[in-house]
Amino acid sequence: DVLDPERLIQCPYNKHHRIRAGRFPYHLVKCRKSYPEVAKKLATCPFNARHLVPRADLSDHITKCSDKGILEQDIGKRTLHAVREHMSAVSTWQAPPCEEDWETESSEQADSPFIW
Repeated sequence: DVLDPERLIQCPYNKHHRIRAGRFPYHLVKCRKSYPEVAKKLATCPFNARHLVPRADLSDHITKCSDKGILEQDIGKRTLHAVREHMSAVSTWQAPPCEEDWETESSEQADSPFIW
């Protein structure tokens, strides 16, 4: 099970280290400091910081990363929610009061003859 905190994961810095999934993030920080030469050769996945891959393979990993789909779905849901929220917002804008009075103006102009 992927979500099992007791599942053992192999350390990307030292292949002999097998760490429980619940402790894996802490172990990565510790091993990064212990193995700086190996750390220089690895890149962190932008979708999951637990994914450390060789720098040359990062672009391939990004296209295939299983966590990318989850993140894209979350972003899509947030964007859709924001659009819906924006669309449902009621405008508080009000037109300024009109100073024209066409009825008064037309009665005043009725006294003057129309000239073409």
